[in-house]
Amino acid sequence: MATIVSDLELPEVDLFGLQRDEARAVFEAAREKHWLARMPLGYSVTRYADVVALLRDRRFHSAISLIPQMAGVSDEVLLQRQQRSILALEGDAHARLRRLVAPAFTPKSADRLRPFMREVVDGLIDGFVDSGRCELVADLCEPYPIPIICELLGAPKSDWKLFSNWATNIFRVFNGDLANDLPQIQAAMTELDEYVRAMIEHRRSRPASDLLSDMIVAEEAGDRLSTDELVMMTEAVLMAGTDTTRNQLACAVAVFTDHPEQWKLLAEEPDLAPRAVEECLRYLGAVRGTARFASEDIEYRDVLFPSGTLVAISLAMANQDPEVTDDPKSFDITRQVSAPQMTLGSGIHHCLGASLARAELQEALPALARRMPNLALDGEIEWKPDSVGIWGPAKLPLTFE
Repeated sequence: MATIVSDLELPEVDLFGLQRDEARAVFEAAREKHWLARMPLGYSVTRYADVVALLRDRRFHSAISLIPQMAGVSDEVLLQRQQRSILALEGDAHARLRRLVAPAFTPKSADRLRPFMREVVDGLIDGFVDSGRCELVADLCEPYPIPIICELLGAPKSDWKLFSNWATNIFRVFNGDLANDLPQIQAAMTELDEYVRAMIEHRRSRPASDLLSDMIVAEEAGDRLSTDELVMMTEAVLMAGTDTTRNQLACAVAVFTDHPEQWKLLAEEPDLAPRAVEECLRYLGAVRGTARFASEDIEYRDVLFPSGTLVAISLAMANQDPEVTDDPKSFDITRQVSAPQMTLGSGIHHCLGASLARAELQEALPALARRMPNLALDGEIEWKPDSVGIWGPAKLPLTFE
């Protein structure tokens, strides 16, 4: 017979005020005692097998739509936008959208952009390589994804700056200060809405070889995306393809500064790039966790989660689980993967743009390693606050030959 989760004797975890390494130590201690931990707003799972199981259990719904409400925001426009996003949709509505747009997000689609990715990253490196030093976040990580997303969508180079600002401001929704950030978020969403609607109108009569045109013509059994759905999907692509890549690339290079022999190996053997990317995602992911809530009473492992129970899913701890990864605290770009890393998620909400993100990282890292040998820190790394949802270095000062 199942035991109600609230009746279990569980280790208690409160991460408020803790730094990243402190939080990891607290989670590791809790994981040794039980596969569940009690947290101030619900519960947490940190073991790989349970993380995968809950992410794949369709009865546990994404909690992204709850972010504004949990922050005390009652703005109806923002609430409705969050609820209709593919990141928050569930059931048949979510399955329909994924099914319609899936052909536009294949590895083959991402591969078409690889020559352009190489052109962008080499152009950015050209801007600082002769000086032998850079601040990588501002000089490369921040500007790198935007031209690629714009090329993907078919937006002109003259509008790259607009897209960069919109992405930065919309992503404030994950920064834990929604009440103060709301005006900037709303303004960015409104401007992006107007821009994308004009793009859609233009593409309907003049299709091109880009993602937006592909989504406009996507059809299954007579079913097509509406204009509102096309706008939402375009905005989801912008969000999924910018801040995540910016932060993950900076996280990856930060890790390499502690492992110069691995940096040298990647420069010498660029074919290791796919493995290197997966190892970086596993070792230090920019997305360290997500959240689900029980959409109904759910029994899992003889534990009853009443409807509405909030469960934090620690992707970072799953990636460091010694039950599935040998010597998980070591960093090795030649590692033979025994279990897929969880930074890109699993189940129906697995990152839709995973192929694009992988391609961007696979092109950038070997180019950086080849052109920036003998990489070293040129001061302290300034990390973003731990409260930020998509996390990484705010400043990464480097020297190289």
